[in-house]
Amino acid sequence: MIKITPEAAKQIRHSAELTDSRNMRLRIEVRRGDDGAFVYGMGFDEMRDDDALLASENIEIIVSNTSKDFLIGATLDFVEIAEGENQFIFINPNDPAHRHEEAPKND
Repeated sequence: MIKITPEAAKQIRHSAELTDSRNMRLRIEVRRGDDGAFVYGMGFDEMRDDDALLASENIEIIVSNTSKDFLIGATLDFVEIAEGENQFIFINPNDPAHRHEEAPKND
């Protein structure tokens, strides 16, 4: 369903240590904003009755049933966006903002 890159997993583990959340799971949520764009959220949380439990890179991930379909084929990465500035990004083919690579056209 969702893949976590090794870089993202390393940062998630680091964040869990900093926030004393080592025994909690990572919750990932996605919903559509008013403009149709995907809005992502994540944080450490406990399981609820309607959650699915997944795993990637030895990270346990909680996803609600309402978010599950939006995350099929998605990847969570941790990248450098500017020198010395890193952030989590979602690469999600289901997201309307996701840029699809087009094959070169032969004229």
